[in-house]
Amino acid sequence: MTRVWLPCGDYHQYYAEDQGWWQTNVVKGKMIFLLLIVFVIIPLFAQYEIIIDGYWLGVANMIGYTALGALGVQLLIGYAGLITLGHAAFIAVGAYTSTLLILRFPWPQFAIDWGIAYPISIIIAGLVAGLWSVLFGLPSARVKGFYLILTTMAAQFITVDFVLTQYVSKIGGRGQAFSLPPGTIKIGPWFIDTDIKVYFLMIILLTLTVMVMANLLRSRVGRAWIAIRDNDIAAETLGINIVWYKLLNFFVAGFMGGIAGAFWVSNCAALSPEHFPWFWSLWLVGVILIGGGGIDGAIFGSIFMVMVMELLQMAAIPLAEYYPKILFDFAFIKDAAFGLAICAFLIYEPRGISYRWWQIKNYFNLWPFSY
Repeated sequence: MTRVWLPCGDYHQYYAEDQGWWQTNVVKGKMIFLLLIVFVIIPLFAQYEIIIDGYWLGVANMIGYTALGALGVQLLIGYAGLITLGHAAFIAVGAYTSTLLILRFPWPQFAIDWGIAYPISIIIAGLVAGLWSVLFGLPSARVKGFYLILTTMAAQFITVDFVLTQYVSKIGGRGQAFSLPPGTIKIGPWFIDTDIKVYFLMIILLTLTVMVMANLLRSRVGRAWIAIRDNDIAAETLGINIVWYKLLNFFVAGFMGGIAGAFWVSNCAALSPEHFPWFWSLWLVGVILIGGGGIDGAIFGSIFMVMVMELLQMAAIPLAEYYPKILFDFAFIKDAAFGLAICAFLIYEPRGISYRWWQIKNYFNLWPFSY
């Protein structure tokens, strides 16, 4: 007998049923409600400044940008066991690829009039970042663990501090930044020049990225990545080409990073290598440590970290009246809070926020047999 309202009692006969996204009417209702909040209620409240004003819309855009970057890190570390500390490099490659295509490429007039230059640049940015990621993922065929960390750190310093800072950022006789005035970014007939339009772009890109990643993880490729993560020797014994799948993982993670970088272009007045420091790579790793495993872990971690930093900044502003130096020291306060948050989660909640969310869901889904 199939239960309609509660998951306990549903019995799956096929793999497609077991891996379905929305398996019950309750789950469907929850997801539809969530999509209504994200796509309708939040923009409507922001438009009429009901609770949500331009400031909080900017915070939402920052959460989306962080989540887009963290999903690639989650794919590398969480699903393939490939530790990375240089993912900001691939985000930077995507951002600069998109910017150069918009500002320097001789697009046909119809591409400019129809507003397809920027969407095309997003896809190309993802491909270039993915290929660049594969280049630095090649050592993963021979090394892992601590040695792979050093390889990905090298990607950060070679890409951002050398290639982008010394050469790419100076194309066209510029100093260190590419100017992106309002009206530069256009999709179809719409200019992406307000926070609400950036929000819609962010939520569409994040939704598509989550869908692609979720489907990949349910496929043969995703199962191969998980097998390599759990035991690469056993996976190779079973016939999995671990070199191919590791490089494919680097490509997909780099592609997602490139999408994140191309999105960030729409949120910037000027693009500079300073937007992609090594600390940003470390920050993304901290986000998935706090968020926990899975796709929802990257999103929960992004929400937590961005909101904590914003609340700290809001608390620091009133204190500046009595202690003016606190605003100048806020960067150090943010770093300290980041470190304390990671330590606290590793000690008290090592499985992250997503595990706690899984427990809460199970409590209600399995009621009255929640124990």
